[in-house]
Amino acid sequence: MSDSLAGLVLAAGEGKRLRPLTLIRPKPLCPVGDSTLLDLALERVAAAVAPDAIAVNAHHLADQIAAHVAGRAHLSREEPEALGTAGAVGAITGWLGGRDLLIASGDVYLDPPVDAAGFIDGWDRRRPRLLVVADRHRPDFAGQWRFAGLSLLPNSTAAALPARPAGLYELVWRDADLDLVPTDSAHLDCGDPASYLAANLTASGGESVIGAGAVVDGSVERSVVWPGAVVHRGEQLRDAIRARDLEGNDVTVQTHDLGSLA
Repeated sequence: MSDSLAGLVLAAGEGKRLRPLTLIRPKPLCPVGDSTLLDLALERVAAAVAPDAIAVNAHHLADQIAAHVAGRAHLSREEPEALGTAGAVGAITGWLGGRDLLIASGDVYLDPPVDAAGFIDGWDRRRPRLLVVADRHRPDFAGQWRFAGLSLLPNSTAAALPARPAGLYELVWRDADLDLVPTDSAHLDCGDPASYLAANLTASGGESVIGAGAVVDGSVERSVVWPGAVVHRGEQLRDAIRARDLEGNDVTVQTHDLGSLA
């Protein structure tokens, strides 16, 4: 691990496409297997960055993020508005203290997990480096490459970013000489119920995922039951997510049939 490198896990977004689940938890705290998206991202960064050099930003349901990472990361609260991926960097430039930055999206599932140390190896510390997957249907770069949730910024670039709402694509990546690093890992951004369910089924090998303290008296097939949630007697849950809201009410999000995604 290098003293000249810090890490940032992005965890401030509202997750609008994943509502109503993200009215209960911020998207990075949605469970995947026996973990959360945020914990998986923190593990990814911690493999290459010292424990005291990791930051997490928070805006939507920020108190939940703060409680979850307490003692494990520097918290950057974004108030009164979220700052976007570039603004999030701009807000921590003082904390960065001249270090380069490894940035991980807090809502991405990668299978198999990507070795962040290997991703950093050989970086010239001059060009932004991005992890990418081949995706000709939804490319971000060069006609076939889609960003896969992990990037490196030299401090000279990070330090110039303003602490105002803005995106890295618009301020940095679109016009930069980029160092693209392809991965064969499957990439799921968990931005909607179908991809979030697919991430869980990938993590479990296709089996339903039942959270700690959940009660299942009905039948469950290819579904996710959040910790503390209930599937009642006589219910048939298929290709769905069941949660319990803050008032104790059942919340069910049905997805389309995922077919071969499981």
